[in-house]
Amino acid sequence: MLVDSHCHLDFEGLFSRLPEVFARMEANGVGAAVCVGVNLEDLPKVLALAESDNRLFATVGVHPEYADACEPGEDDLVALAAHPKVIAIGETGLDYYWHKDAPEWQRSRFCTHIRAARRTHLPLVIHTRDAAADTLRLMAEEGAGEVGGVMHCFTETWEVAEAALDLGFHISFSGIVTFKNALQIKDVARRVPLDRILIETDAPYLAPVPYRGKSNEPGYVLHVAEEIARLRDMSVDAVAELTTHNFFRLFPGTRQRLELQ
Repeated sequence: MLVDSHCHLDFEGLFSRLPEVFARMEANGVGAAVCVGVNLEDLPKVLALAESDNRLFATVGVHPEYADACEPGEDDLVALAAHPKVIAIGETGLDYYWHKDAPEWQRSRFCTHIRAARRTHLPLVIHTRDAAADTLRLMAEEGAGEVGGVMHCFTETWEVAEAALDLGFHISFSGIVTFKNALQIKDVARRVPLDRILIETDAPYLAPVPYRGKSNEPGYVLHVAEEIARLRDMSVDAVAELTTHNFFRLFPGTRQRLELQ
């Protein structure tokens, strides 16, 4: 079985065709997917999706790109994380690509998420773009290593990966790893310890080859697994087994919930 550890089924282009999306998941051996929250306004839709299907899980957080979103307090995140299908805090982190001029609010928001994760004992789902040094610094200063989590859609250097691994985090690869020119990411994918690798789609974005440029969906995580298998000289079945095992270990209770369906 494969697991898509990060997608956005509530987004336009996926939500309107869920039966087709679920059918492709089943056809490609994808047995579970995590619907990642990006703001509090749309969280009810994310939670409703997770409630509607045993294969779906959810996270609670406000993405660093959402400057005008409702700002979450630590208590807000803790309360929302009590939902039985919520398995992580995030998507959170830092993104200086779009907000180079005033990142202090991002840093404050990121710290709030880390503190909420420590209170709930849930892992973190971390996004970082053009902000690796500050992301790692705040992770260390705020004790993110106490709960661990995943560096989602990893696009940084091996040195950044090593620092995140040292803090107890997993590294998740998206469809970008299948792109011909993604040499840095392919190098990291060859080097990350096998017990720390996760795979994802970030659907509807970043569709892997051979669907690059089209709308992405959880079923396409199979192609990410195929590329990891090629890079590591492993079978696709072995990659599926180890990444799914890693997912279950990082997110305790998910295996049992799937077995109960």
